Amino acid sequence: MDIWEKLYSLAKEQFHPEDVSPFIYAYHVVCALEAENGELFSGFCIESCSGVLNLCAERVAALNMLVNSGQTKIKRMLAFRDRAPYGGGSGTPCGACREFLYQLNEENEDMEIMVDYASRKTVTLKELMPDWWGKERCAEARSK
Repeated sequence: MDIWEKLYSLAKEQFHPEDVSPFIYAYHVVCALEAENGELFSGFCIESCSGVLNLCAERVAALNMLVNSGQTKIKRMLAFRDRAPYGGGSGTPCGACREFLYQLNEENEDMEIMVDYASRKTVTLKELMPDWWGKERCAEARSK
């Protein structure tokens, strides 16, 4: 079993769309990631009637990594709704998640993001956001 199969299996365990309450729908988008040290973490999407309370599966998985291990660097990530990423942009994080992943650790720009499970095609965060605005701030922080 390769790492992508492991990530897919871990994420799929989280997939069981349901109404958590009359206001919250969850478990309909899932994610698994591999941290820098090889540990695996997962997360699921939570949508509420108030959009500002929504949490994407990618951010939940990254927060699980941070809370449970203190790590901020991600090697690989796989996310999906009802089936494994199949191309055409499926599997790529939304803009808010892309930004969060960059802000969590600038080195996440090199993380592999699964975009087509069958062919094992991936992209990097840097490919999705080639001119990230935070580069200067990171360089400044490193120089202190």
